[in-house]
Amino acid sequence: MRVAVIGGRLQGLEAVYLAKKAGMQVLLIDKSDDIPALNMADSFICMDVEDKKKTTALFKNVDLILPALENDRVLHILAALAEKLKIPFAFDLKAYNISSSKWRSDRLFAEIGIPAPGYYPDCIYPLIAKPSESSGSEGVIRLTDESDLKKFRQVVGKDFDNWVIQEYLQGLSYSIEVFGCMRQYLPLQVTDLDMDAVYDCKRVLAPSDLSPSQREQFAAIAVKIAAELELNGIMDVEVILHNNQLKVLEIDARLPSQTPTAVYHSSGVNMLTLLAETFIKGRLPESIEIKEKHYVIYEHIAVSPGRLEVSGEHVVAKAGPLDYKEDFYGADEALTNYRPDKKNWMATLIIKGKDRKEAFIKRSEIIGQICRKHYIDRYLDPIPSDQDFKDMEGARP
Repeated sequence: MRVAVIGGRLQGLEAVYLAKKAGMQVLLIDKSDDIPALNMADSFICMDVEDKKKTTALFKNVDLILPALENDRVLHILAALAEKLKIPFAFDLKAYNISSSKWRSDRLFAEIGIPAPGYYPDCIYPLIAKPSESSGSEGVIRLTDESDLKKFRQVVGKDFDNWVIQEYLQGLSYSIEVFGCMRQYLPLQVTDLDMDAVYDCKRVLAPSDLSPSQREQFAAIAVKIAAELELNGIMDVEVILHNNQLKVLEIDARLPSQTPTAVYHSSGVNMLTLLAETFIKGRLPESIEIKEKHYVIYEHIAVSPGRLEVSGEHVVAKAGPLDYKEDFYGADEALTNYRPDKKNWMATLIIKGKDRKEAFIKRSEIIGQICRKHYIDRYLDPIPSDQDFKDMEGARP
C-alpha cells in the first residue's frame, strides 16, 4: 500500500513513523524541506499542494491520502482532489470543523452533558486562557488572579474575544483515541500525559494508571462524543482527573501526535493500519484485541552543553529532519537529530519494560548514560508552574 502524507511536522512524523511500522510505502509532501518527518519517508516532494495539477499527478499512484496539517483551505483542496480521483481521504472534515474550535467543541460538550471546565466569569481563579482556534497546548496561559486578567486584557486588546477563558483544574491528564465509521465506534487504549512548564506534553505513558472503571468511563465519554459527531475516522479526547471526576479538556478529530506511538508499543495496535482499513474498506475492523503487552515511556529530551531537559513537543517541531535509531543509549528506539559533533540536539525516546518499575529503572539508566557521555551535570524535568503569567508581550491567538 502506498500512502500520501501531506505535512511533515508533528502529525506527519507520527503518520510516517506508524505507516512504516505497518509496512506501507510513504510519499511525503510538504512545502518545506526542514521538517521532522523528512528522513523517514520513502520519497519526498517539496511543493505546495495548492498546485492542483502537480498534486493530481502525484496522487494517481497512491492508495490513501492522509492529511497531517491543520490548514482549512488546504484540507478542502485535498478533499476535493481525493473525491475527483476516487482515492480514500483519511479525514473527517465535518468532525474536524467542530473539534478545531474550542468554542464549538465546548458547546457540544454542554449540549450532550459531557463534564468540562467551567467558563469565566462563572468560576473561580486561577484561570486558563487559550486561543479558540489553536491546537493542543499552543498559547495556553495561566491567570492567577484579577490582576493577571487585567494585564492579559491590556496585552491582547481587541483579540480578547478570541480567547477561551476557563477554570484551571488541578489533576493528572489522560488521552484516548476513538475510531468511527458507519455509526460504529471503537475506543482504544488510554494513555497518561505529563506536561512541561508551558503545558506542552513532554511524556506519554502507557498503559494508564487510571482504574479499570475509570478507563471504561473515559471510553464511554469518547464514544458518546464520537457518536454525536457521527465520526468517520479518528479522534482523540483529552481529559483531566479533577476531584476524582473526568473532565474533557479538548478533542481533535485528526490523527494526533505522540499517543498513537505509545499505544502501538504498549498494545501492538497500529492506528495507521486501522485508519487505512476504515477508509479503504469503509468499515471498522471486525475484531481487535487490545492487550497491554509492554509498559511504555515516550518522552522528549533537549540536550545542550552541561544540561539535559525533558521538554514538550515543541522541541520536536523545531528540530528539523529526524533520524530513526534503535538502541539509542539503551532506549529501544529514538527519533533524533543527534550528531557526534552537535552541541545542541534533541531526541524522542521510546522505552519499553515489562511493567512500570522496569521501564523507569531502564529510563534512569538511559538518562544517566547520556549525562555521563556528554558531561551533563544539570537535569531538568519541569512541570506546569503556579506563576505562568509573567510577560504577555507578543501573546496572540
